[in-house]
Amino acid sequence: MISRFAPKPGKEDPQKRIAGTEAASYVRDGMVVGLGTGTTVYYTIRTLGQKIKEEDLNILGIPTSLDTRNHALSLGIPLTDLDKHPVIDLTIDGADEVDPALNLIKGLGGALLMEKIVASATKMEIIVVDPGKLVKCLGRGKLPVEVLRFGHRSTARRLDHLGLKPSLRFDARNTPFITDNNNLILDCLPGEMEGPAEMERNINTIPGVVENGLFIGLTDLVIVGEENGPKTLKRGED
Repeated sequence: MISRFAPKPGKEDPQKRIAGTEAASYVRDGMVVGLGTGTTVYYTIRTLGQKIKEEDLNILGIPTSLDTRNHALSLGIPLTDLDKHPVIDLTIDGADEVDPALNLIKGLGGALLMEKIVASATKMEIIVVDPGKLVKCLGRGKLPVEVLRFGHRSTARRLDHLGLKPSLRFDARNTPFITDNNNLILDCLPGEMEGPAEMERNINTIPGVVENGLFIGLTDLVIVGEENGPKTLKRGED
């Protein structure tokens, strides 16, 4: 099955491919691997499928979305879940923004809830991005917030009181975007955030909010795909 994050024929992004492919080299035989969602980690999953076929790599994957699940299965990657494996050895995922402390904004692909659950259960979180995702301060673009359908307008008003300017996400058919968890997404415009950890806590105290796209203190390593090869950023390094 073709992932909705797959590049169009002849339109592969070399920087994303470099980052995604490099991340696959961190996967070892026997690992339980969290499989992220997005246009960069697409290349990681594709590479892992090749390694299973060509190198007899033995892993179990835990997908963060239905799209990733279907993509992984189509490539012969065996899957499991958190109930059977509550501790994940390594997770590889993408991001929409990465700050110098390796804090993230995620969720433009709509999978932020499952991505955060998986990230919170992993021993090592690797994020793969192209250089355009690196920012000095989080909040350059949209901050997705997953909310319950029930009372979502009330939830939006409370987010607006935080100055977040929420708007309901729509899909290509101009109907409300529904997540894999049967929820809605409110895309917010926070502006540059001096205290993203406090913002994450404030958002999640609002009744009706399921989770938000701020990933604080969860990332161990970022692999940036550059024209001349991969660059790695480690948490705690200047």
